[in-house]
Amino acid sequence: MKFLIFLIFFLIPILHAQELQVKANLFETDEKKGVSVFNGDVNVIKGTDELNASEVTIYTNQEHKPTKFIAVGDVSFNIETENGAIYKGQAGKVIYLPLTKEYLFFTNVHLQQVDEKKEIIGEEVVLKTIEGKAYAKGAKSEPVIMIFDMPEKEEDKK
Repeated sequence: MKFLIFLIFFLIPILHAQELQVKANLFETDEKKGVSVFNGDVNVIKGTDELNASEVTIYTNQEHKPTKFIAVGDVSFNIETENGAIYKGQAGKVIYLPLTKEYLFFTNVHLQQVDEKKEIIGEEVVLKTIEGKAYAKGAKSEPVIMIFDMPEKEEDKK
């Protein structure tokens, strides 16, 4: 019962008319510190965005509104930017900053823009959903890989 009361009054504020829904096997919070930790098959849904991970930590401000999400352990995601681009992928760690609507992906990142058939593979990728921009950085031993779908013209096939 305490968990439901917490979710209603503490963790699920209306964010621009979108509800934040978090499902997990285990949950603990420290209201004074503004930290909530969800463990085990964590599923976070806000609007059309979805994040799945082994553990998600949500930080909130004094008004109990989320300011930062940190997801670790087999993280997978589906994200839609402000301009309607759809991304899906995996990473070892994801940080989401709701105030700037930025996603920071770390460790074995594989980010695919579904509607454009583009892929980014690297160690660090930043996706700014408001601007629709992405930045990537490779590891010391491996470069960033960008894959494009290059349709051939009918004339080039002959």
